[in-house]
Order: sequence, then structure tokens, then C-alpha cells
Amino acid sequence: MSGGDVIDETGPTRMQVWLGRTARAASGLAVLGLTAAIVAGARLPGGTAGDPVPPAQISVPASVSTLVCAGPLIQPDDTGRGDSAFDPTPVDPVTAVTAVTSVPDHDGGSAGTLGPLDRSTTTTTLDAGGDSAVVPGVTGPVVVRAEPGADAPARVAAASAGLVTAGDLRGLSAASCQQPTADAWLLGGATDLSSTAQLVLDNAGSTPAEVTLAIWGPSGPVDLTGERYLVAPGASRVVVLGGIAAEQRRVAVHVTATGGRVGVHVQDSAIDGFTPAGTDLVVPGAAPARRQVVPGVAVSASAVGDVTASALRLLVPGTVATTARVTLLGPGGVTELPGADEVALVAGEVTDVPLGGLPAGSYTVVVDADQPVLASAVVTRPGAVGELDDLPSVERAWAASTAVGRSGVVAVPSGTRGMLVVGAVSGAADPSADGVATGSVRLLGADGVVLAERTLVLDAGTTGAWWVDDLATGTGQAAAPDPAVVPGPPAAVAGVVGVDLVTDDGSTVALAWAMVAAVDQADGWLVSVLDPVPVPRLTPDVAVREDPRLGTR
Repeated sequence: MSGGDVIDETGPTRMQVWLGRTARAASGLAVLGLTAAIVAGARLPGGTAGDPVPPAQISVPASVSTLVCAGPLIQPDDTGRGDSAFDPTPVDPVTAVTAVTSVPDHDGGSAGTLGPLDRSTTTTTLDAGGDSAVVPGVTGPVVVRAEPGADAPARVAAASAGLVTAGDLRGLSAASCQQPTADAWLLGGATDLSSTAQLVLDNAGSTPAEVTLAIWGPSGPVDLTGERYLVAPGASRVVVLGGIAAEQRRVAVHVTATGGRVGVHVQDSAIDGFTPAGTDLVVPGAAPARRQVVPGVAVSASAVGDVTASALRLLVPGTVATTARVTLLGPGGVTELPGADEVALVAGEVTDVPLGGLPAGSYTVVVDADQPVLASAVVTRPGAVGELDDLPSVERAWAASTAVGRSGVVAVPSGTRGMLVVGAVSGAADPSADGVATGSVRLLGADGVVLAERTLVLDAGTTGAWWVDDLATGTGQAAAPDPAVVPGPPAAVAGVVGVDLVTDDGSTVALAWAMVAAVDQADGWLVSVLDPVPVPRLTPDVAVREDPRLGTR
């Protein structure tokens, strides 16, 4: 089943998997649970030896889900261009936030709200039982809060998208909204003369967050002066990376926060002379690990040596060099790319591996190494030559590494067409080892309506891609590898606003997935790669016992 199969699912039995596969893991209350368990096993002072007090199991309800959405793109200026008549932003960016909730039919929760970062007001609400909302004309970061269901965490996702059709920021800059974090690794962007990288920190919490940075470039770690950045509650802060790490052709950033959690992204943009060379949002990827998986690498046709071709970015953030083994999982299985199968990595140096010459298609990239590494990919699309340009414009999108086997939800940005890209990765040393991976997909429409439910079946070592509207209407055909050769959407578009995918936790072959959002413009396709928003883990029951003399502990 090359590239993956789609099975139409009907009947109530499929719905029974949703709560069971809401994975159980410890949250901040795990410490309380451990303490209570120890107390429960203890004997009362003065009591009969060997007669412990039986504990009571107390259910801990799921918590509210919070997502931070990027605000509008930061506008460039014409300083230093030498031509005061040149307007780098001839059109205003159009920024919108799309949010969607998905819940099983037998769970009626997940009401939510959308509002500004400072919680000063509520912009719109999400009704219980599944809903969607679009906030157009966004003027600042947006926070999405979703209540848990009756007995499960909220299945919620949101996406921020900035669309610019001309000028320095030409492109689609879209990203899934993030759960606030105290530790983030971002691999993408540059600070050389043709590039701008701006780190944006958004604090949706109620306490100040103190942020410290570590930065790597092509020559190794950047010597910073130890600045700490204080981000007030309900506020944003922008750090121009070129001001603290200038002339870096390739950049990696590690963000750590104390006192609070923050939403983090890097706005990356580049120009080639006066020709736009792509703008996108770099979002956090997986922490350093010996295996990294980057899904959603949908590349167009390119030649070997093409400097604008897609590329894989790698970094060993530690102090020991290693060799990275790169495996490209394509529609028909493992795809060879000469010179990219094994890459020598110097510790601390950010390295780009060109993907020029790779056949057009959708890929999942697997990187294995003996030392912990970071990985990401930049996907490019050639555009047309503008009236004042000597070269064709370029659109690009950054794809972050993600966890394998992650169930979650992704929102389709308003005004875009979504392509679901799913790879099947074996847990063995060979990521294409024999096996099959399955996943259950719900296609969500406006107002939380479930348009369709499908089962995806993929052989290990392959990647499948489907337009989400086609999945909803039942065609089930794999998407063409290059959007540039695909006609516009069908006459009857299903209107998918969200995709909810539940993976098979028990399989030795797991799914890694992302969504490519695309906009068809007269001068070329504009794209972004969005990661799924994971479903919060359900806190296990806490064991508590009552001490007659000390009270409940």
C-alpha cells in the first residue's frame, strides 16, 4: 500500500477509542500523588503493626488548556536601502486566528474563549460539544482557553496566519498556537545582511517570566553577554537576534524561562536584493535527542546545487561531534539522496544539508545519531519574476521536529487549503523496518461538525499526503507531490477547519504528521507547515488516606 490507504469508518465502535487513548501521564500533581501513595502505605503511630490505613482514590479533574497564538507580522522599514521611494510593505498583512475544538460524541465539554494576551476582554467564545471560530484582523497575540470535557481533557487547536501578497514579507506565515513552555528549542532563521530574525516572547500567565537565551551559528556557540529578558504578565517582548548575534547565516536558539511560561517563535524573513526570498514563523521543535523526526517536508522539483532548494538543518548542541544518519521516507518508501545519507556534524555548529535534486513529493525525515541532535527543515516554493525584480521570488516554510505517535488536533488557517502529511516510522534502528501504522482521522467543519471519519493505513517507511477537503468528500486519493501542478480546489469544497488524528499507541510503527497549509497566488504558491497541538495528558487518580489525629493527608 504505497503512500498509504484511507478507510471509511462508520458505526459507533470507532468512537469508543477516543477516551481510552487519551494518554495517561504525570502533570504537576504527580508529586502530590507520589507523596499521598507513600502516606497511604504507612502505619498509624500506635496502631497495630502490619495494619495500614486503606487509601481513598481521589479523581483529579483535567485542567484548562491554554494556547498562545502569534500576533501580526513585525513590519520592516526601508532604513539603509538608499531609496526612500521604495516601499517594503506595499500591501498590509492580513492576519487571522482560527480555533477549533473536537470532542467525542459522549463527552459534552470543551467550551472555550479567545481573547487578547492581557485577558482584558473576550473576543469570541467556543461552545461546548465542539465548535470553531475565526478572528480576523488580529492586532496582537491571541490566547485560546478551552475547558476540559466531562471526563477528558479538551481536544483543541488554533492557528495564526499572516498572509502578505507582495513586498519584503511576501508569503504565508502560519503556525499552530502553542502551549506555553519554560524550555524551547528553535532551529531556523538567519541574521546575515539579507535576513532578519526576531524572537517574540508572549507571556499569557499571571506572573513575570525571566527569559535567558543560548544561540548557535555556523561557527559554533555565539558569545552572548548574559542578558536576561523580563516579560511582564499579559505582555510581549521582541528580541532582534541580529542585535545580539549578528552575521549568522544559520541560527539555532534555546529559550529558558523562570517564574512563568511563555509562547515563543522567531519571525524569519529574507530578501535577495529587492526580491522577497521568503517569510515564515519558526516554532519550537523537539528537545535534543538521538533520533529526530521532521514530518511535513513537501518539496517541489529542484536541481542539485539549487541554492533556493529545500534543506535540512542540523545541530549537535553538546560538545561531542557525531555523524547524523538521514533517512527520507517518501511515498514509495526510503528515497536516496546522494550526499545526504550520512552527515558529519561538528559539535555546536549549525549545518544545512541541501535537498536539491530530491524528487518532488511529501517526505518524513528521520535523523539518527550517537549524540543528541536537533533537526528541522525549510521547504521552498519558487515564484514568478516581479515587474521590478531580476530574479523569481521564493516562498519558504519551516518544518519543526515533532514527537512520533502524537495524537492531536490541527486547525486549518482561514483562507488556506490544508494537506495532511503522515509518515510511518518504525521504532527499530531502521525507521523503515517492516510493519504497519494506523490512525483514526476526524475531519472537522464549521461549528464543530464532524464531516467525516477515516482510518489511515501506512506501511513502515512510507509517507502519505492527502488534501483534507478530499478526505472529507470521500475521494481519499493521495495528494499530488507538488501543489504547483495541482488545479484549484474542487467545485464543492467540504470546508474542513480542523483535523483530529488519534494514533495507535500499541503499534511498533508510529505515525508522525503535520499539515501543509497552501494558498494559490498568481505569482506562485504560498505555504506553511503546521504541527498538531497535542492533547493534554490526563492526571491519574491520587491515593489519599485519612489520619484520625492529623486529618486528611
